[in-house]
Amino acid sequence: MTRKVFGVLGPVTAWDDAGEAIALKGPRHRAVLARLIVARRRVVPVSHLVEDLWLDPPPGAVGAVRTFVAALRRALEPERPPRTAARLLVTEGPGYALRAEPDAVDAWRFEQAVAATLPPEDLLARLEEALGWWRGPAYAEFAEEDWARAERSRLAELRLRAVERRAEARLALGLAAEAVPDLDAHVAEHPWREDAWRLLALALYRTGRQGDALAVLRRARTLLVEQLGVDPGPALRGLETDILHQSGHLDPAGAAGRVWAQTAAAYDRTVASGARARLESTVGLLRNLAVTGGGGLEAARRYRGAAVAAAEELGDAELTARVIGAYDVPAIWTRSDDPEQAAQIVAAAERALAALPPAAHQAARARLLATIALESRGTRAERGPRAAAQAEEIARRLDDPALLAFALNGVFMQTFHRAGLAPRRDELGAELVALSARHGLVTFEVLGHLVRLQARSALADFPGADEHAAAADRLAERHELPLAGVFAQWYRALRLAATEQAPVAEAAYRAAAARLEGAGMPGLQAGLLPLALLCLRLRHARPAQTDEGIDWGPYEPWARPLVLLAQDRPGEAAAALRLVPEPPRDLLYEALWCLAARAAIAVGDRETMERAHAELLPAAAELAGAGSGLLTLGPVSGHLDDLTTALRRPR
Repeated sequence: MTRKVFGVLGPVTAWDDAGEAIALKGPRHRAVLARLIVARRRVVPVSHLVEDLWLDPPPGAVGAVRTFVAALRRALEPERPPRTAARLLVTEGPGYALRAEPDAVDAWRFEQAVAATLPPEDLLARLEEALGWWRGPAYAEFAEEDWARAERSRLAELRLRAVERRAEARLALGLAAEAVPDLDAHVAEHPWREDAWRLLALALYRTGRQGDALAVLRRARTLLVEQLGVDPGPALRGLETDILHQSGHLDPAGAAGRVWAQTAAAYDRTVASGARARLESTVGLLRNLAVTGGGGLEAARRYRGAAVAAAEELGDAELTARVIGAYDVPAIWTRSDDPEQAAQIVAAAERALAALPPAAHQAARARLLATIALESRGTRAERGPRAAAQAEEIARRLDDPALLAFALNGVFMQTFHRAGLAPRRDELGAELVALSARHGLVTFEVLGHLVRLQARSALADFPGADEHAAAADRLAERHELPLAGVFAQWYRALRLAATEQAPVAEAAYRAAAARLEGAGMPGLQAGLLPLALLCLRLRHARPAQTDEGIDWGPYEPWARPLVLLAQDRPGEAAAALRLVPEPPRDLLYEALWCLAARAAIAVGDRETMERAHAELLPAAAELAGAGSGLLTLGPVSGHLDDLTTALRRPR
């Protein structure tokens, strides 16, 4: 059954998979659909539908309702074979129910968005999108119907709350000036909402308009006293007092901005423009910038290479080592976002290592080695594992917690030389969490939880993975590390894919993919959503997607044979399978081998089946692909059983 989406935030409508409006016929057909949506998947007896549709029901009202339902079913499930049970608009007991998925009705999705607990940046984006779903008053053509009145009022209240939550998010992000126009219109239209007045006054104050803020509070007082006969509540009264006293807590972001500006100005005055200290300070800024979100990560990556090049031009190996090693940004994904730059950083680190005097600081050597291990991830270079081991040995010998955390990140990136190493990565994650918690290394503590999330997922310990996802979310929210939430959201989609029905998981994957937009991680984003949906389809015995224009990114060689099989082109699929390279040694190693195995079984490619069996055997106790924390193809043992059965067939 193709997916249907329903809209009630405006005139009642429905859309198909392609986004085309579905013809719902007359007003009473739409009224039946709207009434069932109001019931939120519960059964509405036919007698109630009759009462709701007519003030004075005609003699054939029950039959008319059944006719309306039959027409709706034809419109909503045109592919349903004759005389088969409906799956969307179902008959149950004395009436009908619309069994729409939780995310298939815009009002239901809107309610979830308003209730979401997210970091301000993510919440703002979600509320902006959700408020854009409104096409007019809810259930617009049924404004006078008793059965719609309570739901219309509830949704209208939710929309007002969404506007105010959006303003709160903007204020939390230091976007007070952006919040003012919407809040000004909001209070003009809804003057009895005290919280809206409070937010408007606070936004004005934070933009330096103290007088306007006090004027807004006086206007609110006048309206409340003269027209409602009530005094402003404690929140408004307290804000007025705080503004009069210019309380510091009213604008923490502004205070931070002033400190930043003053410090930057002092630095500019004090440190000469050509001083080498500026280069090292720049790397410190880039390191902090890289964990602030998509734009920051992209900028940090862009300027990091320039900083390294500038250090090398000065001909000071120790300075170059410090500039390269200071960028100890934790990394969780095993495919580089910029392979060309990664190779350049590795080459510069090797040159710095070779140029350092024999008695040079050992910590500088360890940081260069850890950098080589990290930037060599996903490659088959033998240097990566050796550099990781050397960095770890030096860090342990020096008993330097921050250095050890960085080195362990490099070791993690080099634990993909064969399948089945989730237990080893779980040990590394546990050490990272314990080490970082003891020494206040917050970013590496988040990394440790994400590593353990991946490992526990691979080992099918979802309760354990849940704990690490929650811990990463808490730390990320407290310390403003938004990129960690991207991985936690993808994990929750994986969790659904492993335990729930496919439509729910597919919606979760699409939502997670939307959050990747602008996250600054092309090495993660490229081709990931199609790959996750392919794995989901195969898990539910469905063929691969065959839509034109799918961008499989780096996973195209492994997807292509399965796409050709879905198009009933086995000969071409077999030829494509022979061109498939060995998967990269990374978090998707087992998943890509399982895809190759599925295609090999289908076309009878014994050589690939034998190779896949040998490569997957060490991971027999794991879930295929779940070690990524993103997707899964189910137990590796099931794929091994299928391979064994296929290999036993006569040639």
